[in-house]
Amino acid sequence: MAWPSAAANTAPAGTIIESSAKAEYEEAGVLRTVTSNTVQVRVDELLGVAAASLDAGPLAVRIGPQVLSFVVSNTGNGPEAFALEVVTAVAGNGFDAAFDSFAIDGNGNGAYDPGVDVALPAPSVTASLAAGGTQTLFVLVTIPGGVTDGAQSAVNLIARAATGTGTPGTAFAGAGESGGDAVVGPGAGMATATTQLVASASSVTLIKWASVSDPFGGSSGTPGATITYGIAASVTGSAPVDALVVTDAIPDGTRYIPGSLNLDSAALTDAAGDDAGEASAGGISVTLGTVPGGTSKTVTFAVLVEE
Repeated sequence: MAWPSAAANTAPAGTIIESSAKAEYEEAGVLRTVTSNTVQVRVDELLGVAAASLDAGPLAVRIGPQVLSFVVSNTGNGPEAFALEVVTAVAGNGFDAAFDSFAIDGNGNGAYDPGVDVALPAPSVTASLAAGGTQTLFVLVTIPGGVTDGAQSAVNLIARAATGTGTPGTAFAGAGESGGDAVVGPGAGMATATTQLVASASSVTLIKWASVSDPFGGSSGTPGATITYGIAASVTGSAPVDALVVTDAIPDGTRYIPGSLNLDSAALTDAAGDDAGEASAGGISVTLGTVPGGTSKTVTFAVLVEE
């Protein structure tokens, strides 16, 4: 038997369908009419649900809190609440997110607003949705530290009709709208939606080198020689890093050569606040800020070997 899902012309649960028959006949030349008794049939509630991820996948995620968006729809013909479950340990995952909580989209704007979209307490069950109604909800998870850049994962949301689930056609006597039965429809009264995740992680490597120029036109580290230091800060991975600052102390036995600080061959001032650089007798500091993954910045400065 085919079980229809709720549609605009689906009979609402609890509707009473009334039907009676009529017959006409002639008796002694007189047209007569007779009507049968009225038969009543109550429309039972069909339990159905659909769920979908609202995140275009795979969704790039970084270490720390992450919000996933889903929608749950009542495909039955009567009001129904739905029990929610999240599965983060999915076979084939490169990493498993940690489930924190559910939140309902309280203002209906489709975006998670802390303090407005209130967490759904356990056991996590939606409010009753009218037939054809939908509910946007958010799944709050935490991406663990140490994930590898590009590692993939899946998070499953499972929604179940609160009245019950089971083989299609399973009936729950008296549990439907207006005292009728509730009957499990296609999908066994449950649905699963999946959000695919891909980890976006980066790390920073520093490589330092030196070139020496002595007063005699050679490269010996004699007193009076100039040592030019270079520092390459490279971001490996697909994610940017934030608030990156490169610092270096002026080595003992040398002194900083004023005006020698550069970033990617562009001169920086020694004074604090003028630009990204700052230099003094104690050392240098260059604020790189947000640096995209896969890029590198080079800082250079010079010192004089004490004479």
